[in-house]
Amino acid sequence: MTRYQKPSNSSVPWFRIGIAAIFLLSLALRFWGLSRFNSLVFDEVYYAKFANDYLIGKQFFNAHPPLSQYIIAIGIWIGSHLPFGQDTVNGLTGSLRSTWSYRWLNALTGSFIPLVVAAVAYQLNRRRTYALIAALFAAADGLFLVESRYALNNVYLVILGLLGQLCLLVALNKPRQQRGNILALSGVFFGASAAIKWNGLWFLLGVYMIWTAAWGMQWVRSRMGSQELEVGNGKFSETPLHNLTELKLIALLWNFAIIPALTYSLLWIPHLQMNPSPGFWEAQHRILTFHESIGSGSEVHPYCSRWYSWLLMIRPVAYFYHTAQNTTETVPAYPPLPASMGKVIYDVHAIGNPVLWWLSTTAILLLVVLLAVRLSSGEGWKFTPTSSSYIALYLVLNWLANLLPWVKVTRCTFLYHYMGASVFSGLSLAWIVDRWLRSEQSYRRQAGIIVILLILLAFYFWMPIYLGLALSPQGYQLRIWLRSWV
Repeated sequence: MTRYQKPSNSSVPWFRIGIAAIFLLSLALRFWGLSRFNSLVFDEVYYAKFANDYLIGKQFFNAHPPLSQYIIAIGIWIGSHLPFGQDTVNGLTGSLRSTWSYRWLNALTGSFIPLVVAAVAYQLNRRRTYALIAALFAAADGLFLVESRYALNNVYLVILGLLGQLCLLVALNKPRQQRGNILALSGVFFGASAAIKWNGLWFLLGVYMIWTAAWGMQWVRSRMGSQELEVGNGKFSETPLHNLTELKLIALLWNFAIIPALTYSLLWIPHLQMNPSPGFWEAQHRILTFHESIGSGSEVHPYCSRWYSWLLMIRPVAYFYHTAQNTTETVPAYPPLPASMGKVIYDVHAIGNPVLWWLSTTAILLLVVLLAVRLSSGEGWKFTPTSSSYIALYLVLNWLANLLPWVKVTRCTFLYHYMGASVFSGLSLAWIVDRWLRSEQSYRRQAGIIVILLILLAFYFWMPIYLGLALSPQGYQLRIWLRSWV
């Protein structure tokens, strides 16, 4: 006789339900009111126009690689043939297009970023709670929400770079003989990320940094003759990062140098067929010289910000600001109403979730300090790293890879250039919160719950300036905590 057993909590697909809920919420927030503001918002004046230029056969030069414009052009073509989303149209791209047509594919792509972040987190330690918290934090970041609602290119750069990282982790989780195609796909994604903007290469730089660190630690241990310690219950599979040293130099160069370079080059072919001059190498030179010629400071752009200010989100970017007499008035109206006369403010701020941002910065800096202390004491070099130390090393090095290259950049930079690095600081905070929630100490579990609630409340509080909802002047000022945010 089979004894009846009460179903366990694991019989409830809570993880799938949670991930599905996060995705549906992300989807709803990105598509809600997507046709509002019948204009070109911020850099839509470049990317939406260039995308439309492909469709009408107009030659142009852009100071970035062409992949994001291809994608937006595909979105415009599909969106222009659909029976919905045609309620607001304008000719600002060079053709009569609906605002929905040049924004919807960005919204869809941005909705998947929390899922990709969750997949990266899950591959790191196979913990579903960590993956769920990481996805929740990614979905609650206002900067990613804003960037997803307009025809801009940063969401493509981030998701392609993260897919490259994800494929690497998936490959390392498999036996050696099954890794080849997945590693090659990882290289394709990295090349595609660079074909959005050159700073997509920072995700690839993170691979080289963590691979070098893994080999460096193994070399030091072998020179010192130290015995390797077993991890946990004697298995080294708690994180795929333990398998990094199985990736030899020739495989690294093939998958993470040659394949990305080939991918990047091939993605230029459609552009060069429509814009044969300048040629490929001349175009790379002109892109470089264009960015080198851009100055910095408020005289170049009022929202320029230096890399170190991104950590505390000192200077976000106002993408759209208009005032109206009432909520029924068309926005934007031309000529615009003087700001002093407006009773209703519509503001779209490219600003992160402040609570999430500041706590994430604290979390990643804490990991930097802990790793520095361990390595300086010699512990990190003498023994095989634990799964925890390897995960911390992965997060820190990828964060540094996406941040430190900006230190030497002298041109005007913006807060959204930190988006790649912010993914890894967010993963760091999620990792710490997950560990708190699993702690035997009640105050840590309570702290983890409080952090999650504060981030969600902050996301709700700043929602009006992510979505450009109508605000009174008082309501607007209530959300501008720092003078430098204006």
